[in-house]
Amino acid sequence: MTSSPELKKEIELLEAEQDVKLQLLKQQFYTAYESLRPVNLIRSSIKDVTSSPYLIENIVGSALGLATGYFSKRMVVGASVNRVRKLLGSILQFGVTNVIAHNADTIKSFGRQILQHVFNKKETNSNKS
Repeated sequence: MTSSPELKKEIELLEAEQDVKLQLLKQQFYTAYESLRPVNLIRSSIKDVTSSPYLIENIVGSALGLATGYFSKRMVVGASVNRVRKLLGSILQFGVTNVIAHNADTIKSFGRQILQHVFNKKETNSNKS
C-alpha cells in the first residue's frame, strides 16, 4: 500500500499533466477554429487558386481566345446590319475562340519562336553594323 504523501504527489502530477493536456487541446481547437473561419477559408482558397500555374494558364488561354474571337467577329461583321453576316460573324467568333482557347500553349510557343526569330535578326543586324 502506498502512503498518503506519495498519493498526493501522484495526484499533483496527474493534475499537472491534465492542465498541460487541456492547454494543448485548447490550442488545437483554436487552430482548427481559425482555419475554418470564413475569411481564412476564402483567403486560403484564393491563395490556392492564384498559386496554381495550370489554372492561370487556362485563364490566359481562355482570355486570349475570347479576345481573338471578338476581334475576328468585329473584322468580319463591322458595322453591318445584315443578319446573315452577323450570324456568320458569331459562328466565326465561337470557332476562333474555341480553337485559340484549346490550343493556347501551341500558339504561345509559336509566338515565342516568332519573337525570338525577330529579335535574333535585329541582334544579328546590329552586330554586323
